[in-house]
Amino acid sequence: MREKRELETELFHIGLILLAAGSVIGILYKYLFRDYLPEIPCFFSEVVGIYCPGCGGTRAFRALAGGKFLLALWFHPLVPYGALLTGGFMVTQGLHRIGFRGVKGWRFHNWYLYAAIVLIVCNFIFKNAMRLIWGITM
Repeated sequence: MREKRELETELFHIGLILLAAGSVIGILYKYLFRDYLPEIPCFFSEVVGIYCPGCGGTRAFRALAGGKFLLALWFHPLVPYGALLTGGFMVTQGLHRIGFRGVKGWRFHNWYLYAAIVLIVCNFIFKNAMRLIWGITM
């Protein structure tokens, strides 16, 4: 049980570091580099002719940041799934750590990762089937 608490503590600290770093990078990009950095197309999609397992992730992130949850789900379901899991984990762990009674904090489970892998594989198959069979591009 002690190992589990240590894992959650490490994940919480990593989450705080990534939140801070992501915020700084996002602000720098938005206000300093947005006009100077070109958008690069997916190399895998351009060369091989099929979508890579991560195609749509950037569009999903932008849609989610803009409050368009369903559009983000359409672009790449892993992004909203990850945002919900990470947000829920960070909020409940944070409330638990500052002493809110009745809030235990979410625990890490391996099945979260297995579900993420299933989402990636299903998204990959679905989008490539739409592209190759029906000619619908995303």
